Amino acid sequence: MKHNPTHIGQVESVSGNAVTIKMASNYPSNMPIVDGTVYRIGQIGSFLKIPLGYANLYGLITQAGVLAMPESLLLACKENPPIADGHRWLRMILVGEQIGSSFERGVLQSPTSGDQVHLVTNQDLEIVYGGYNAQSSIVVGNQSASEGLAAQLDMDKLVSRHCAILGATGSGKSNAVSIVVKAIAEKPFPSTRVLMIDPHGEYASSLAGKCKVFRVGANTADGEDELCVPFWALPFKELMAIFPGHLSDQNEDYIRGKVLDLKRVSAVAIGGLRAEAITADSPIPFAISQLWFELDNFERITFKTDRTTPEALIAAGDPATLKSNEYPTAGLGSSAPFLNMKAKGILGFLDGMRSRLLDQSYNFLFRPIGYSPALNGTTPNDLPNLFSTWFGHGFPVAILDLSAIPSEIMQTISGCILKIIYDALYWGQNTLVGGKKQPLFVVLDEAHAYLKAGEDSISSRTVQAIAKEGRKYGVGMLLVTQRPSELDETVLSQCGSIVALRMTNTRDKGHVSSAMQDELREMADVLSSLRTGEAIVSGEAVRIPSRVKFFQADNAVKSTDPIPSKLWAHMRPDVAVYETSVRNWRNQSFN
Repeated sequence: MKHNPTHIGQVESVSGNAVTIKMASNYPSNMPIVDGTVYRIGQIGSFLKIPLGYANLYGLITQAGVLAMPESLLLACKENPPIADGHRWLRMILVGEQIGSSFERGVLQSPTSGDQVHLVTNQDLEIVYGGYNAQSSIVVGNQSASEGLAAQLDMDKLVSRHCAILGATGSGKSNAVSIVVKAIAEKPFPSTRVLMIDPHGEYASSLAGKCKVFRVGANTADGEDELCVPFWALPFKELMAIFPGHLSDQNEDYIRGKVLDLKRVSAVAIGGLRAEAITADSPIPFAISQLWFELDNFERITFKTDRTTPEALIAAGDPATLKSNEYPTAGLGSSAPFLNMKAKGILGFLDGMRSRLLDQSYNFLFRPIGYSPALNGTTPNDLPNLFSTWFGHGFPVAILDLSAIPSEIMQTISGCILKIIYDALYWGQNTLVGGKKQPLFVVLDEAHAYLKAGEDSISSRTVQAIAKEGRKYGVGMLLVTQRPSELDETVLSQCGSIVALRMTNTRDKGHVSSAMQDELREMADVLSSLRTGEAIVSGEAVRIPSRVKFFQADNAVKSTDPIPSKLWAHMRPDVAVYETSVRNWRNQSFN
């Protein structure tokens, strides 16, 4: 009989879904030609198939060479090396089963010793990688195993079951994020809703025409909108954390009560709210300058001889400009005027609070355009208008560019934005704009910056809540990081799909390996040898674990490396340009 060029050997042993294969000693080449196509046998991450009657079992090669031998034979081989002569060994894990033209992940039956093992041809790969629903899938690149085959992801599972894109600096991580988000945005859905938290302002260029950008100091000529994060929508504890200084538990409760009083007054003006449901954490507008003024006045007030009648003002303050009331200085000993014996001793904290409120770089938070409360707590716009601005602009993607936000509060602000949005979707889950009726896909770039393991911050708590519960309320999440070892393991374990690009750090590879399904963990060793833009994709978004080469974004992502050999070839710029650089620095602007 004519030799079948796809037949390479036979099953030697089976342990669970791990299969050891002994290649035929007379197989002519490691690079056979089948129907004009050259194939390479034994490539880590490539496929083999085992025909079983009407079904074909498919497996992924995880090991090649002598160490792939069965353990008992390996021990015998050490004592008597000639045992292994003339044979080559492979180990693979079973990942799927084909019946007819239909391929499904998982296997119903196992092979037995002696079953034939065959190469997987391009025709086989079309069956393995094909079969995705055109409406619910996206194309992000090509299969490394066969450049002519598209790499597809199941968009529904990618969004609803969470995903992580992991890779070292320069591995093509930002490009992969851009390709995935753009592929989703290009689907012909009128209600697509993607929110990107972009700490460095990287993605606006690569998603041009598909996104609306919100940033501090927006360039309206380019269609950007000003980023506003109303302070009064933040939980009380996170609001206090923005100010320098430390409060005792008693003083924190004291200020919490004052905030609650101001919010109750505003709630009456809003109407339709249950008084018993209002807390200091409720997203209700109040004048923080009025809060500061009342707290500051209580600390400074002095009393006459009866110790109950306040002294007359020397100079009246102004809450709008954060100017304190001035009282006669307290006398020494038992002479009037007397200090306020009930004062809380928080003048130092209030001075720090005033300096932060007057800092222009915090205007997006404390003086948000259109959302800044008057002294009586009323605002021109409310949260419904903010959400409609972020999600009702007609583009599928909203990018919240945090690059101009002070670095010391970046983590708090990003966490508060997520908290505001998640709470709104949770309480609006039965409405048409709730996550159940209009899912939201949140992309968290540089996630390691505000989602560190063991940290009890609002960003960490909120992302953990989304990871654990978001699926029920229609909130999906894409984590993007170059340091997976710094992420909270609970969150990473909740990601149904993992896109792992090149990675060399041992700790990072260990975390990626632990997040993969058990039988694929050996493939984490391949991560350090991946090409730029190439990734191992595993999990629910793919029918079978795949090695994928991502497309290159049309417009380069901002984080693309400068090329010294080209840029240094230009003439040296005029030193006067440094004047522009320093002026931009002082103005906190790139224009």
